[in-house]
Amino acid sequence: MTGEAFDAATRGKTIVYGTGQGAYGAEEYLPGHRVRWSFLDGDCIEGQWYVSGQAICFLYEDDSLGPQCWLFHDGPGGMTAEFVSPDGAQSPLVALSTSKEPLYCKGPKVGV
Repeated sequence: MTGEAFDAATRGKTIVYGTGQGAYGAEEYLPGHRVRWSFLDGDCIEGQWYVSGQAICFLYEDDSLGPQCWLFHDGPGGMTAEFVSPDGAQSPLVALSTSKEPLYCKGPKVGV
């Protein structure tokens, strides 16, 4: 999927991704290639996406893992995402549901 096709398919939506074992996490796609990710626990992280070759890469605000790059495909069963990994050890994720509702995120952590 090209960057333009990915943007058209995702912008303004929240997509829940999963594996054969159930939901894995969700991403809210915002204007300007911005995203918000959660492992569905209410903790969210802001980031942005960009095109790198054939992959769509995500860089999140904490930058602890560096860019996370995926190959997205749109098929008859919906959108799938295949992690670009040197060892190829990750199973593809499948878009389980799509919504125009914002991602649920708890408020910021405060206190000591």
